Parts: sequence; structure tokens; C-alpha cells
Amino acid sequence: MNRTNWAWLAATLMLILPSAPGVANSSEDPPARHNMLVVGKEKAFLSHLPMFETVNKNGTDYTSRHRFQVILEATFDKQEDDKQEDVTDIYRLDRKSNPGVKMYTLEPELFVLSRLFNPTSQPALTSFNAKIHRGHVERGGELIDGLNPVQVQIKKAVYAHKFDPSVEKLSKLTYILFGTVNELYLAHMISKPPDFDQILSVTMTNHQVTAEELDRGIAVVFERDNTALQRLKPGQEVQQGRAEFLSPTRLLGFDAQIQAGDEYYFEEGELMIRPNFEPTDEERKSGFP
Repeated sequence: MNRTNWAWLAATLMLILPSAPGVANSSEDPPARHNMLVVGKEKAFLSHLPMFETVNKNGTDYTSRHRFQVILEATFDKQEDDKQEDVTDIYRLDRKSNPGVKMYTLEPELFVLSRLFNPTSQPALTSFNAKIHRGHVERGGELIDGLNPVQVQIKKAVYAHKFDPSVEKLSKLTYILFGTVNELYLAHMISKPPDFDQILSVTMTNHQVTAEELDRGIAVVFERDNTALQRLKPGQEVQQGRAEFLSPTRLLGFDAQIQAGDEYYFEEGELMIRPNFEPTDEERKSGFP
């Protein structure tokens, strides 16, 4: 990976690391409904559905309240007889009972997204109420009994990045590796429009990923163009990538041989300027129109 690309990657976790003192809270976005993808069989991971929309008049920021790529680890609670009960198993069992359904989505109440991961935000946010759907909440998803609503408890911000119109788009196909030691996923690292959002399950055939490595944040870079056409495809044979850590660590990067599994989400139209809400050719081919 060239020096420019790695410098960009190394900066992407700044939003979930301690920020410089004196950052004002007055510039934060107003509350919005931040729908999220839900993936995971062992644990539940949430991936915010991002957008760019347009660039402001000064060219300094994107106008969308959804101009963040955010991946979170969470559990789901419900109030039962004056007690808080963990009902994450309802989600796990529903996914197990519906193996043909790849997309599960979360429809939250209105909240300020940055309060989940920005330590300068006050008040910080560690939970919010939401409904969970089998399928896409914006495209006919079904509410799940027992998860309507739930209180979402945020266990960890795995990755958080605010899109910046001043940076160059990543030239090489790059993904964020997340999940558990027994269940790994790749999320395409979004940088600049036109871009695409994608999550797929993977196995690594040459390296046993540890919990410590996942905690440091891992980017996997492939020697191919960063386009939707060149993205990893479900079931694709082993592809050679390079894994690098996104936060300071004594651990060393490593070669990563990736076997692609199922594709859980693909979207490119909404990552354009302006967003295209009609299915693209690649969305039709992927089965996520």
C-alpha cells in the first residue's frame, strides 16, 4: 500500500479515539433517524447506512446527516417486570430460522449519531430505542416479535469515520475486518463519492485472527481498483490482501488470504452525489435492489 493511502487509513479511527481538547459541541448535527444494518450470528453488529447527498457551499463538508461510516457491537434489551432483560437471543434465533434472509435492519428513534463514538460529545450516548426488521426497513422489512421495540446497548464502537470532501478517494479496494474470532466480516471502507457500501462474511485461510487484533481495528487492502465492479464477490475463491492495524499497537500487519462467503448488503446508488434511489445494474445483479 502506498504511503498516501496508509496515512489516510491511519487517520480514520480519530473519531473514536480521544479528541483534542476544546472541540465544541455546538456544531453537532440535530437528531435524525439513522437506520442500520444488523449482522452477526454469535454477536450483533450494527452498520449505519451512510449517504453523502451534496457538498456545502464552502466545499468543507457533506450536507447529509448520514455522512458517517459507523460499525458498532451491540446487544438488545427489553424491560420485563421492572427488570432489564437481554433479548439478543431473539434476534439470533430469528436469523437462524430464516437462513435465506441476509438483510436485517434496525430502525431507531431520533438521536445524534456522533454521540455514540465521539468522546467530546455531551451527553454521551450508550443506548437508544429501536425496532428490528427482518429485511430492509425502507423496502418492506417485517418487524420481529419481541424486538419491537428494544433498547439497543452499545458495547463498542468498532469503526467510525466522518466523510471529508477534501481527501482523495482510496485508490485500492479496502475493507474493515470485524466480528469475532469465529465469525468474520468485511465492510467496504467508504471514502468519497461515487462509492459503495458492502458487507460480506469471510474466512481467513492463513491466519487465526485474535480478539486483541480485532480490538485494534484492521483494514484489509487488495491490489485491485476501488470500484463496485472490482469488489469481492460472494463465494469468491481465496484473494490475497494485506492487513494493517488502524490504531497504534505493537502488533504487526500481515498478509491476509480471504475466502469470501455470503454478501449481506450492497448499495451504490445512495453513495452517489446526488443519491440515486433507483436500482443500479450492480445492485440488480447482487440481489439488493
